[in-house]
This record gives sequence, structure tokens and C-alpha cells, in this order.
Amino acid sequence: MDQKMEKIVLAYSGGLDTSVILKWLQETYGCPVIAYAADVGQDEDWELVRQKALDTGASDVVIRDLKEDFVRDFVFPMLRANAIYEGVYLLGTSIARPIIAREQIRVAKEFGADAVSHGATGKGNDQVRFELSYMALNPSIKIIAPWRIWDLNSRNKLIDFARKHGIHVPVTKAKPYSMDANLLHISYEGGILEDPWAEPPRDMFTWTKAPEDAPDKPTTIEIGFEQGNPVTLDGERLTPAALLARLNDLGAENGVGRVDLVENRFVGMKSRGVYETPGGTILRTAHMAMESITLDREVMHMRDGLVPRYSELIYYGFWFSPERELLQGLIDESQTNVTGTVRLKIYKGNCWVTGRKSEKSLYLPEFATFEEDEVYSQKDAEGFIRLQGLRLKIRSMIQRSGGGH
Repeated sequence: MDQKMEKIVLAYSGGLDTSVILKWLQETYGCPVIAYAADVGQDEDWELVRQKALDTGASDVVIRDLKEDFVRDFVFPMLRANAIYEGVYLLGTSIARPIIAREQIRVAKEFGADAVSHGATGKGNDQVRFELSYMALNPSIKIIAPWRIWDLNSRNKLIDFARKHGIHVPVTKAKPYSMDANLLHISYEGGILEDPWAEPPRDMFTWTKAPEDAPDKPTTIEIGFEQGNPVTLDGERLTPAALLARLNDLGAENGVGRVDLVENRFVGMKSRGVYETPGGTILRTAHMAMESITLDREVMHMRDGLVPRYSELIYYGFWFSPERELLQGLIDESQTNVTGTVRLKIYKGNCWVTGRKSEKSLYLPEFATFEEDEVYSQKDAEGFIRLQGLRLKIRSMIQRSGGGH
């Protein structure tokens, strides 16, 4: 804290933590603090956020609408890779951090700030994601992580500090868990969820209907793709953010996208998280179906082998790394022919494919048919199988002769 700061840009949400941080930064460093808020699709009263930041002493308030950039430049590239962490998590929080950090660095440049700050704690993944992004985008920027250096290490201390400095603290009872929302998902962590045996309370979910309460009639939709990106819904061309928002509504109404998992954090501990990702769940299912008829087998299998590593890079915070960019180039090259339409049925928490078609399709009925055809000689399979089995026969012969150990 002995570093001299000229001007700080704080990633600000308007909640208790970042409101306290805003005032604490002013007191600690004695310089202007700019409150920067990123709209990535969370439900906020942005004028209220602006006013609260000014009332708390921000020298300037910057609110950026990043929804379209977020979906087009971050969510969709990740979707083209079918990214999924530890087989379950669709990376909704992870993928929002790099765009928030990127815009924060841009705001710092616009205002001539020499430092940035965030409200992530010293136990979670977000501190890593923010700070790796800052370092990649501006290696000379100073980084302030209050949770790692101050002594306000409990909710009561935060509330006392807030009241002492005239920062409004809601009288309502604190939520017994923490939430984070954007256009891709809502996450719930901590508090009552820290017992991995405890079922999440029904009233915790703010987005999706419980599958058992969803409509009794299935919903059928068609999603059109161009080079791996979803571009139409039921024939209507939509912007990336509008398409995802529409699918969120459809998925949420039908109870799609709930996940409850214990994941491995980058910092080394296990953490229980509950997520709602309605539109993202539908899109991943549709995209994989589109690939099933347009992607070459060996290309698909090679790409699939890279998905865990690619997903891990996003989860760990390495979006702006050369290795993620290298993998992205390979993945995007594989998507050249992933164009066509997928039909899906959505019903009570489930989403399944009922049809797929493409002018670029590699699926040819005349080859796949069980009926008589002239393009494939079934006799050819005999030599193919004999060659595939040669090494197995040799191994067995050696073992039977006593030569194997």
C-alpha cells in the first residue's frame, strides 16, 4: 500500500463490497477513483448504480453496455469449441471476466489512470482471471486487490465501515449465498450451498422454472448456424445477444440449464456451485448436432481432444494467452462448413435434437443405407477388419506360445 497512485479505475457493481472498496481506495491512496460498471446482461438499475457511485465519492462513473460484444466475441467463440469445464460447467462466470477486464483497461487508458482495482476475494478464481487479463492487456498497469491487503475480512466489518462512511446498506437480510449473473448464466455459491449434500432451496433459483413445474407441452425450435455461429431462431435472423436472450427465455420457461456441481478451483480447493444456463445449454446441444453432419471424423476427434484443455484455459483465466489464441484459430478453422439448421425439442428440463440438415452435410444416405447400394462393397470390409485385427492376432499368438510376459 506504499505505492503512489495517481488515478484508479475500480470494477464496480454497486453492491456492498465494491461500494466499500470505492471509499477505501479513496482513503488509502488519496487519489481520484473512477467507478466502472460493465453491463454484460445482468438485471440492474444502472441509473441507481451511477448515483450510488457518485454518492460514495467516485470522481467519474462509466457504465458500458457490452452485451453484444460479450456474446459475439467471447461466448460464441467458446461455443464454437463446445467448451465445458469438468464435463458439466458451461463457464458462464469465467468467460465474462476477460471482457470486463478488457473494457476496464480501455477506461483506464481513456482517463489516464495508472491503476485498476477489483472486488474479487483472495480465495476464488476471479482474482486470477481479472489480473491475468490486466497483465496481458497492459503490463505496466498497477493492480490493487483490496481483499488481499485490507483488514475488513468479515461482513460485519464491511457493514460497520459502510455505515461509518454514510454508504447505504440495505436493511434486508443478507442472502445466504453469493450470486453472479450475466447474459449466459446465473451462479450461486457459498453460504447454505457449502454443504455438498444439501439440496439447493427451491426459492433460490431466480431464472429457470423447476422442471417439474415447466409446461406439460414440449416446445420445438429451429436454430440456424453459419460457420459454427448461431444466427437464426425459427428462421428469424437475430443479433448474438438477442438470440441468446430469446433462447434464455425459452430455456428458463421449460426448466432447462440447471447444474449442481463440485468443481476444482484454480487456486487449489474444491467449491460447490449451482448454475442456471438455459440458452447456453440449448446452443451447445444444437451446435454439437450441427457438427455431427458437417465435421470430418478425424477433425472432430482431434478437436474434441483439445476441448478439456481449452475449457481449462478459460476457467483459469488465460483468455488472452497465446495458447488459447492458437487453439481458437484451429477451432475456428474447423467450423468453416458448420452451417445449416438444427431442430430441437425442449421439455421439462430436457433439450434433445429431433433433426439436422445442411447443404454442407457429409452424411450421404446412399453410403449409410442398409439397403442395396452400388457405392460401397460390403466385401471390402473383410480386408479392412483383417488388417485392423492383425496386431491383436500377433499379440495373442505370442502370449499363447509363452513368449509374452
